[in-house]
Amino acid sequence: MKIIRAKDYYDMSRKAANIISAQVIMKPNCVLGLATGGTPVGIYKQLVEWYNKDDIDFSEVTTVNLDEYRGLPREHPESYWSFMHRNLFDLVNIRPERINLPDGTNLDAAAECARYDYVIQRVGGIDLQLLGIGHDGHIGFNEPGSAFELGTHCVDLTEETIEANKRFFASKEEVPRQAYTMGIKTIMQARKVLLVANGAGKAEIIKRAFFGPVTPEVPASILQMHPDCTIVLDAEAASLI
Repeated sequence: MKIIRAKDYYDMSRKAANIISAQVIMKPNCVLGLATGGTPVGIYKQLVEWYNKDDIDFSEVTTVNLDEYRGLPREHPESYWSFMHRNLFDLVNIRPERINLPDGTNLDAAAECARYDYVIQRVGGIDLQLLGIGHDGHIGFNEPGSAFELGTHCVDLTEETIEANKRFFASKEEVPRQAYTMGIKTIMQARKVLLVANGAGKAEIIKRAFFGPVTPEVPASILQMHPDCTIVLDAEAASLI
């Protein structure tokens, strides 16, 4: 496990984008596992900037996203499909047929989870998986208590996660209560993992996840066991380690 300390959010975003850019340059047809939420926005902005300068080419890249809300149509502005197109896919030369997300409109959870596991297997597995971390230690939508051996599955979102995500919706009632997510088993099978965190609010969970015991009660703690995991933190998120 490698920890990189950044000065601030901009520096964190740039350092993380450098790692992703290097992956694409070293293996142009790589498979990137991508994440949504507030934290990666700066990373995607930096990658788009480098793309516009002809420093990075996404034409052979395949992507698989971590998760998607169950029951939310793609066109909804807060679907993760919309988020990714708004922040990255529509702004670079990635091919639409190489973009993969769970299908939130498929309400047959067993079928959709099996399909997505097959997609990840078919593309050859994930070369680099980008992750954020929740205040309770969740990665993807793998909430505390999630079994480490799960593949893609449907989860009931915790009250804390619903509360954290309500800022993206008109009201708390509009936040979906379920999501499809890659399981921890899938994440741990990625050849490289890159986790990013910023802000003082993440300092305590960073300390618990990476300097405490490995436990399903802190899902991110399993990353201590990953053979190639890099964590990029701004000064505030790193303040307790």
